[in-house]
Order: sequence, then structure tokens, then C-alpha cells
Amino acid sequence: MTRTVKVAIVGCGGIANGKHMPSLSKLKHVELVAFCDVLIERAEKAAAEYGIPDAKVYKDYRELIQDKAIEVVHVLTPNDSHAEISVASLDSGKHVMCEKPMAKTSAEARTMVEAAKRSGKKLTIGYNNRFRPDSQYLHQVCDRGDLGEIYFAKAHAIRRRAVPTWGVFLDEEKQGGGPLIDIGTHALDLTLWMMNNYKPKSVMGNTYHKLSQKKNAANAWGPWEPEKFTVEDSAFGFITMENGATIVLEASWALNSLDEDEAKCSLSGTEGGADMKDGLRINGESFGKLYTTNVELGAGGVAFYDGDSESDADLEARLWIDTILNDTEPVVKPEQAYVVTQILEAIYESAKTGKAVYFQEKSSFVTN
Repeated sequence: MTRTVKVAIVGCGGIANGKHMPSLSKLKHVELVAFCDVLIERAEKAAAEYGIPDAKVYKDYRELIQDKAIEVVHVLTPNDSHAEISVASLDSGKHVMCEKPMAKTSAEARTMVEAAKRSGKKLTIGYNNRFRPDSQYLHQVCDRGDLGEIYFAKAHAIRRRAVPTWGVFLDEEKQGGGPLIDIGTHALDLTLWMMNNYKPKSVMGNTYHKLSQKKNAANAWGPWEPEKFTVEDSAFGFITMENGATIVLEASWALNSLDEDEAKCSLSGTEGGADMKDGLRINGESFGKLYTTNVELGAGGVAFYDGDSESDADLEARLWIDTILNDTEPVVKPEQAYVVTQILEAIYESAKTGKAVYFQEKSSFVTN
């Protein structure tokens, strides 16, 4: 008989309510037993809606992690506290799911990987776009070698006007950056995962603050306040991998462009190519002719799943809990997320210095 996994939520804001708690509450082998938020009323509301009848509520995560009955902690706080809470939770004997991005800096991300290794507990990062039907299908295509050696890719995270104006999204001190670290991180994670390449050689990057200071600007969530918009409005990176492969990363919350794509990638290999820009398309050459295949994706396109429908968030949560129950590796390995953080940080560094960032001196972890 499968046992029950007791899960705690630290940070009961938007991502907790929009993704984690609804998905976890659908799993019959999960009990949401504790909730923590600096705004205690948010923790109380979450406990009432998703918790077991005697769920506990905390304002300080340090008190929560002292509860030995808790097996898993979901860290869903602003970026600047991801590492602190994750490391403390791992060292207290908890498995950790931390929302993306892994951390504000690569140094912080490294402490998380080290804590997981030191404690022997599992750590994963919330890159839920890996669990979409198109992502799952394309990863199988890449894993089988259908595209050959993937030597050029684009990581797309472009919004025309969709600046998040709530919470701390525009606060560089809390977040570490804007669209690059917020949505660019998803696109880069997808691209590296498809390529199965986590060995960067060098990075060049630029960030821009061109539209952030416009007043009464058109925006999906209403005008932003220019004086509070302290992060970039767009960022672009040129990444060279050790094997010579090239990745172009583009990210924006506000950009005068009609070429909008978010959490998608385009891949070019020696045997074929693929892109997610207009559905999932595979292209190549056969019998002297070029072909393009539009892949029809239903539930059958989702790896590991035989049911009729399951969202990416639901699949992410289910496979994460299965990792705990079956003592297997998570789909998103912390070492992989660490490399994503390294590259994002290098783009910011290159943008500030105007110089390329080289990784020979940057220590990394083996990811394969």
C-alpha cells in the first residue's frame, strides 16, 4: 500500500495558488500539512482551502522545518530567498521543490546543489514547461537522435506587452532581474534539455531599459510605474557551448515586436530540425526532398501518461511525488538548473561589462 507524503508550502502567493497547491491537492497520496507566509493571513487562507483539517500555519519557515513529520517542502517565495529556505529545508531532512529560477545568483544555486548532496535529499526546480505535451514529445524525438547533433538553437521568451506589475517582479533586489530571469529561464531550460548539453563555453549578452520608463504604457496588466521598474525590459544572449553549438536566447516583457513566443525553442541538427513556434513542427530531408511534419498532440503525446488529459503543472507534481515514493531521480535535476542559472548570470554580467564571459574558471557539476 502506497504511503502518504506530507508536504509543506512556504510562500502562499500567486504561484502557490495558481500552480502548486491545486496540483498537489489532486494527488491521493499527498497531504498538505503546513503552510507558511510572511503574511500570515495568506497562509491561513491556503490552509483552509487546501490543507488537512489540522494543518499548521507559520509565519517563519524556520519553525516549519523543525516539524519532523514533514517530508517535502515547496519553496515558492521571491527569488532572493530561494537558496536560504531550500538549503535550510534540505539540511533539516526535507526533500525540496523550489520554484524557478533556481536562485538569484549562481553562487546561491551552488549552495543548493551542495546541500542536496550533503543531506542525501532530493531537490528539483519548477520548470513546468518540460511537462507540456509538445515538450515531452520533442524531448523523445531528440533523445532518440532523430535530429542528429543539435548545433544551433534559439530559446524564445518574447512578450510584446505583458509586464507583471504586481508583487516584486519589478524589484531587482528581490528578483535579481526581469524577463531574462523570469521567463527567459524557462526557454533556456527547455533548450538545454532538448540538446542534452550543459557545458557552456562563453556568453555574450545585452539587457535593455528602453520601454520601462514610458508612462501610461499599454500593458496586459495595466500601466507600470516607471520609477518602480528597476529591472530590464528585454535581454538577449549569445551562448557558445564547449562542443561548438550556438544558442541564441531572447527574452522580453515589453518589446515592439509581433514575433511573440514564450517558453519555446527552435532546434537545428545535422539530421533534422524542430520548432514550437506554430505548434510543434519537425523538418528534414528524405529521399532528396524536404519535408515538414506538423505533429498532432493529444494526451498520447505526453510521456509517462495514459489518461485523457493532464496539465503540465499536474504532471510535474505527480512525477515529483512519484520521485519521492519510488526513490528515483527527478525529471529536473538540480545540476541542470544550476547551469541555467550560471548562463543567465553570465548574460547579466556581460551586459554590464560589455565583455564576453568565459566559463573555464567557473566550476560546474557533472549533469549526465
